[in-house]
Amino acid sequence: MSWDARDVARGLDALRTAVARVLLPEDALLAGGPGLLLSEALTDGGVGSAPGGPDGFGDGELATSSEESEDERSRLIALVELARTGDADAFGLLYDHYQPSVQRFLYYRTRSATLAEDLTSETFFRALRSMTSFRWQGKDFGAWLMTIARNLATDHFKAGRTRLELTTEDMGLHDDATDGPEDAVLAGLTNEILLAALKELPDEQRDCLIMRFLQGMSIAETAAVLDRSDGAVKQLQLRGVRNLAKLMPEGIRD
Repeated sequence: MSWDARDVARGLDALRTAVARVLLPEDALLAGGPGLLLSEALTDGGVGSAPGGPDGFGDGELATSSEESEDERSRLIALVELARTGDADAFGLLYDHYQPSVQRFLYYRTRSATLAEDLTSETFFRALRSMTSFRWQGKDFGAWLMTIARNLATDHFKAGRTRLELTTEDMGLHDDATDGPEDAVLAGLTNEILLAALKELPDEQRDCLIMRFLQGMSIAETAAVLDRSDGAVKQLQLRGVRNLAKLMPEGIRD
């Protein structure tokens, strides 16, 4: 789940391309091949979820991890097991691994670096406080953290403590030109326009697109955070991209 700046840039490019293809006329889309979003949503099954398990610490067989390396998956699962017994060093290593992705999600969710830092700290504080009662039940530990972060962000804005402000800080990623019929649309669809429109989506659609495109989370991981089925997440992703396209400036939509 840990992405670097290049991964974020690729995620933004993928989202821009998906939106551009929604905006393209049907004949141009056919000329350029099948849309990225549709093919991805239909073929990406993500990481499978295990069935729920019993209460208590005898649920290790239900542990899941989204890491590609088997060694890294095993390491993280072992760290979670240690942290559940109160091992502070193990929790510290989990913090080092997951903090960048949690803070990145919260930054895109709030568009405020300071608020993202504060909510990230609160996310891990709440996770630490709840570690002894954490149950795998088929949920990846990173997805559990993301659920806490998402709930904190939602509660924050519901409480009206701040306004959601658009900033372009750290958003100066250059849009690379690509070959294909969507070039003309992509030329005007900057990251700033895309991110400004993203904040206008309904919460669940916005969170789905952030997790899928900007976090690189699988459909199954996203489903675990949103407490939805894989199929529901695919539909959320499709609706989110289509609604994002509708929010593009008139000149781009024409």
